[in-house]
Amino acid sequence: MSPLPDAPPSRPDPHGGSRPSGPGVRTDRRTFLRRSGGCLAQLALLDAMGWVGRDLFAADHPRRVVQEVPWGRLERVAEGVWAMVSTPLEDRRTLCNGGIIQGPAGVVMVEAFGSTEGGTWMAEQARRLTGRWPDQVVVTHYHGDHSSGLPGLQEAEESAAVRMTEHTRRRTRETAEAGENTALAEALQGVTLLPDARHTVLDLGGRSVRVVPREGHTGSDVTVELDDPSVVFCGDLVWHRFFPNYMDARPSELTRSVASLVRERATAYVPGHGPLADPAQLELYRALLDEVEAHAREAHAAGRSAAEAAETFRLPAPLSEWFRFSDTYPERALGAWLQELDSANP
Repeated sequence: MSPLPDAPPSRPDPHGGSRPSGPGVRTDRRTFLRRSGGCLAQLALLDAMGWVGRDLFAADHPRRVVQEVPWGRLERVAEGVWAMVSTPLEDRRTLCNGGIIQGPAGVVMVEAFGSTEGGTWMAEQARRLTGRWPDQVVVTHYHGDHSSGLPGLQEAEESAAVRMTEHTRRRTRETAEAGENTALAEALQGVTLLPDARHTVLDLGGRSVRVVPREGHTGSDVTVELDDPSVVFCGDLVWHRFFPNYMDARPSELTRSVASLVRERATAYVPGHGPLADPAQLELYRALLDEVEAHAREAHAAGRSAAEAAETFRLPAPLSEWFRFSDTYPERALGAWLQELDSANP
């Protein structure tokens, strides 16, 4: 295997033009953060969410909220587009973010969510808002907080066609079988597989939804995208106000996938976890990924372990309020980078 470059090369923007990356861009972004934020600060542990967690999940535009319950809120992003922002403080019914997209000829639900009850609740919200049960549901990746609610999308007289990649179906089935979850295993039987090498267009009758294959958070991720209005459902490729989970990550691919989401116009980004993000907030997330990579490369060059690297890991002040669900997340992220660097330079 060839060595990893010092930084990813420039990648074309799928919406036109290109976005440069590399040492210069990383340095500029890191310098900007330190100049704008002052001193370094370590991420605070967020095992118990409390009132601080409520602030992190707070909606930037409360006027857009069309439904609020203990496990989350639905926000109207644009005409016929709603985002579910899960707030698992009191009830873990939905767990992840997702949403609903309506067109004249159909309704797509993004994510199956974290439980059967959560999947059912979201499908019922789709019917309340659009007048119909979801025709299709797209699952962005196999993790249980995004896929476990599939049985809740099937009713006696109504059901949603499930779309996911082969990798996502296989890993979800493995999880179902390991947990003896027969309902989830049965819900996977009629899955429509998404291609790995090209995007899929879902025609909702005058509104086109693109499902784009990517990777980085897992071995197979997809994003669900609209061009007009400009909205991107990111799955767990993007987190906002929360340190991301690198459990199954390929870090360099994660960085490249996130860079490919950048658009040269106002865009609403629906992250996998946390409140909605705008382009400036996506740049902050990219800066966080850069900080993890830079620290990992320094640790790799010095021969330090992930645990040793995590002891000295700090983030600039503008990112110091990005909380984590577990204090193991930075070490896990650094470990994923060290593993990739080791495999590229045996």
